Amino acid sequence: MERLKNHYFVLVRLFLMFTFGAYGFIERGSGKSVSAWVLLLFSLYLAAMGAFEAGTRKFKFLCLILASVFYIALMVLGEKGFILLGFVILYDLLSLFDAIEPRIYLIPILGAAIPSPISVVTQFIAIALTAVVYIQHNFVIRSYRKQMMEDTINEQNLKRDMQQKEYASKMEQRKNMIMAENQILEQRASLSQTLHDKLGHNINGSVYQLEAAKVLLKKDPEKSETIIQAVIDQLRGGMDEIRAILRKERPEKRQLAMLQLYKLCEDCNSKGVQTELTTEGDTALIPDKIWEVILDNAFEAVSNSMKYSKCSRIDIGLVVMAQRVRVSIADDGIGCSEVKDGMGISGMRQRVRESNGTISFESMPGFTVTMLLPLKEE
Repeated sequence: MERLKNHYFVLVRLFLMFTFGAYGFIERGSGKSVSAWVLLLFSLYLAAMGAFEAGTRKFKFLCLILASVFYIALMVLGEKGFILLGFVILYDLLSLFDAIEPRIYLIPILGAAIPSPISVVTQFIAIALTAVVYIQHNFVIRSYRKQMMEDTINEQNLKRDMQQKEYASKMEQRKNMIMAENQILEQRASLSQTLHDKLGHNINGSVYQLEAAKVLLKKDPEKSETIIQAVIDQLRGGMDEIRAILRKERPEKRQLAMLQLYKLCEDCNSKGVQTELTTEGDTALIPDKIWEVILDNAFEAVSNSMKYSKCSRIDIGLVVMAQRVRVSIADDGIGCSEVKDGMGISGMRQRVRESNGTISFESMPGFTVTMLLPLKEE
């Protein structure tokens, strides 16, 4: 069937050839013998038709020139009943020139006035219909096929661009995850170094002083008591310093949260579900308490999608606005006709409600969880 679609016009030309040939035999009259030139012309022209779609332009041109020579010989022999075959050959010759205008195909219609055994009206109708058939194929259908080819190329380019953007997005996501991991590792290393530098001498000094107080405990109790009190004060100051260091050096909740979200996406991608995290606005404005809600609900929503939705893609979006942050987790799975509040969804509702936010669920197609959470305590 596909081959028939691709070569249908060959069949159309063959139909015209047989029709006009049969009409020529009828118009010749019963008293005349069939010329061998007719059979040669049919054989050559049929061979040309068979090779017309597959051959090169030069080969097509040579075949049509030979067919024209045989046709002229046929006319010279007085076989005027086959005059319509010449117009088929003429239109095939015109078809070789792509730049030709459609109106040129109307000029051969004037050949209907050429004297022949066929009436002028019959010749006019036959040639006009042939012109319409060739115009339709060479200008309407060809332009349609050309447009389809261009659309196919554009579609392929679009798919390639989408794949490139998708790959770039994944690389950007992985880059952000690596940067977040590196920042946390650097902060941990800095914290370890600071604790060593700040507290090492403090603790060592306290140990030395306690050893001295132990020696003086019986000989000079008052001095021993003074030393012990100094150690207590020193250790108390050290505890205050530890708290200050931890407040200053510990990784931000935002960094930890973003890293967890990136790892969540990476885990889903490794399981065959394309997952992408996108952010808009300054995520540093999101309070630590809201980050906890975002993380817990995001993990719950993604877990449900992976278990039940049969999805191939999950999109996680964070949009920081003037007073609120909008968080959406959407999959392209089978969805559901009714959202039932199980333990997971009930927990999500409760966490959002305690944060003075709102949450909504949409399904069919896919499943989408949307949260609006405040950036400041209300």
